[in-house]
Parts: sequence; structure tokens; C-alpha cells
Amino acid sequence: MSFATDLLTWFDSHGRHDLPWQQSRTLYRVWVSEVMLQQTQVQSVFPFFERFIARFPDLPRLADAPLDTVLALWSGLGYYSRARNLHRAAILCRTRGDLPPDFDALLALPGIGRSTAGAILAQALGQRFPILDGNVRRVLARLHCIEGDTRSPQNEARLWALSEALLPNNRLADYTQAIMDLGATICTRGAPKCVECPVQEHCSAYASGMVAQYPMPRTRRERPLRSRAFLWLHDDQQRLALIQRPAQGIWGGLFAFPDGETIAEICAANGLDAPKRCADTMVRHEFTHFSLDMHVWRVADASTAVAEGGLRWFARDEALALGLPQPIRRLIEQEG
Repeated sequence: MSFATDLLTWFDSHGRHDLPWQQSRTLYRVWVSEVMLQQTQVQSVFPFFERFIARFPDLPRLADAPLDTVLALWSGLGYYSRARNLHRAAILCRTRGDLPPDFDALLALPGIGRSTAGAILAQALGQRFPILDGNVRRVLARLHCIEGDTRSPQNEARLWALSEALLPNNRLADYTQAIMDLGATICTRGAPKCVECPVQEHCSAYASGMVAQYPMPRTRRERPLRSRAFLWLHDDQQRLALIQRPAQGIWGGLFAFPDGETIAEICAANGLDAPKRCADTMVRHEFTHFSLDMHVWRVADASTAVAEGGLRWFARDEALALGLPQPIRRLIEQEG
């Protein structure tokens, strides 16, 4: 219990107490924040969370919204399956008007794993559940000098047991935030501030002078490089043509330039004549598991094009109000 006591004492003076989702903590607000924070830094989430809550202040209004509207507000935050899962979960919970205050019921909802479910219940309701996000995983690996890949089944089970064993019996919301704050601000991946750490006396890696060795790096596969052609069409009114991507797969449900292996393939799929002249811009975009070279072919005057494959014409401002993949949004914005 001394670990939790030391951590909470530090949190009272140095922890983060002014995060937007900490004001009026509800199951819904904490859930939205936890989903947004998956694989995304806190500072990046602030504006998205505030806009999202302003538009969807409660679960019923999120459930009633069209998915396109949800994706448009999510545009730029990345990992769009999170937004689709958020919307699906809201629809499943619409009749009750809020998330279920039950661990197993939360875990059954799309996009909510064990750590997210525990974080929601601990922070919104003060229930005693452990979490194991990236920050907590790193803290525990150093505290106990966990050897090997922390995501191996054996270490995964051990880390969950350690996370639960360290839980206090009260102040669960504060403790959950505190251990995340510790990992985010003190026990960082690079250049950890061990001298300032409130729990250094509990840390085996610090005691042995081996903080830099933990957590042990995972063996990473070389990220494959893929290539894809995109067609950026303008008509004589300076509108641009976009197509809504299938719900499943990369950029699911978002609007983007039509794409294919070649320009000829794109044109054939969308009932377009092959362009006689166009300029090629190459943009590299990084996904979690691969890199994509986007060869964007721009056609300045496509006013006679016949869109048979689902293409829709949008003015620039209309396009920017849609849910767009970040590289597509950036290209349109740079056009001025």
C-alpha cells in the first residue's frame, strides 16, 4: 500500500487535475476520452474531445447521429475504427441512455478492452479495477524488472496481476489517473526523470541502475512499403471529386480521392476517360503496420467526366467538413 500512498501524495501536488474529461466525470465522458487516448497523446486529444462533446454531449445524441457526422468530427485524430466502434457501442446502449456500469457488459461492447473498461469504471465510478495501458506497462516493467517482451502471454498475465495488487482500497479515480500521469510525465520512455520520481524506492530497475534497459525492446519487423495511385479531379467550378470508402478496411467510411493500382484502373472503375494530362504528387503516409506511397495524379479540368462509380463533387469547404483521411485533408488545405 505504500506505493499507492506515495503515488497519491505526489499526484495531489503534481498530477494532472485539469483535463477536460475530469470535469463532470461521467461514464460517457470518460469513455469518449479513453477511446480517443488509445494510441494518441493527451495534448492531441484536447481539441477533438471538446468539439466532440460539444456536438454529442451525451450517448443518445451520439447514437442518433449519422456515422458520417461522427467521422467528420474525428477526422485528423486517426485510427478511425475507434470512431466507428464508439458509434456502434452508442447505438447498442441507446435504449438505456448510457453505458452499463458493469465490467463484463462494458467489455462486450465494440472497441472496449480490459484496460479501457477498467479505466472507465475506476475514473467515473471509483470502482476497483486495474488498468494496463502503455504508460502503466512501462512503469510496472521498471518497478519489477520484467524480463523479455512485456506483451508475451506470460508477462501479460504477470503485469495484470501486479497492476491489481498495487491498487488502493479508495481514491481509485485519482490513483488511476496518477499512475498514468507517472508514466506520461516522469517514467517516460526516453530520459525518465528518476530523481523526481515519487516511487523510486519501490523501483527495482532504479535500485540496480538499469532503468534504461526496461521495458525490454520488442523485436520489430521491417515495415513494408506499399504504393497506390489516387486521382484528384477538379471540374470547371473548382469542385473536387471524392468517393466514400467502404465501411471496413483502411479509412473505412471516410471520403477520399478515388484510388487504384493505376490511373487506368481508377478511371475504368469510376466511368471516367483517362486523363490526357495530369501532374503527379507523391505523399508518404505512415500506418501502424506499413508505409504507403500515395501517387496523387491531379487533373485540373475534369468538367466532362461522368461519375458512375460513386464519385461526388464537393466545393473545397464542403469537402473539408467531411470525414477525410489526414493526408487527403492536408492536400486540400494546402491548395488554399
